[in-house]
Amino acid sequence: MVSIEFLVTSLVVVLIPGPGVLYTVSTGLTEGRGASVYAALGCTAGIVPHLLATVLGLAAVMHTSALAFQVLKFAGVAYLFYVAYATWRDTSAFAVDGNAAAARTPASSLVAKAFLLNILNPKLTIFFLAFLPQFVEPGIGPWSPLLQLLLLSAVFMVMTFVVFVVYGLVAHAFRQRVIDSARVQRWLRCSFAAAFAGLGARLALSER
Repeated sequence: MVSIEFLVTSLVVVLIPGPGVLYTVSTGLTEGRGASVYAALGCTAGIVPHLLATVLGLAAVMHTSALAFQVLKFAGVAYLFYVAYATWRDTSAFAVDGNAAAARTPASSLVAKAFLLNILNPKLTIFFLAFLPQFVEPGIGPWSPLLQLLLLSAVFMVMTFVVFVVYGLVAHAFRQRVIDSARVQRWLRCSFAAAFAGLGARLALSER
């Protein structure tokens, strides 16, 4: 079940930069420490439907249905390009903790944006379908395959949240180095926008 191999592999997977990591880091830089926690919460919530799809067997439908995969994929592509455009167009100064501006983006909005980034990525469902069953051990007492999948999913979610929070806090720690430089802030926004656009392009060109 929850073996060392599962924990190490999950950690490596969670640490790999993707849309969720990028969004959490950019939020930590631009909005502050508290906002990055909300971003991490939204990203974690966004993987719940994919995990449930795997546990309930719906991932098999996604894997075999080209139409379902393409529809979700291009919805995700469109949203990544939207986030890239919104990031590029944003000209507001980075928020400062303790200042009213630090709360300029509602927590619900931060969570919703992060949630959409992950739920609109169909490759997560395919990933969990291929990943989780490898660590299910048949015939170990009361732990049925379904219960094992639920436990592994819960552990993966907790690990995702913790790692993303750490990413956000690390990003926050570097805020003071750039908070007084409008030029550096603009460069960072353009870099994040380009990264989101690049992820969108990669998703658009990806195959199942």
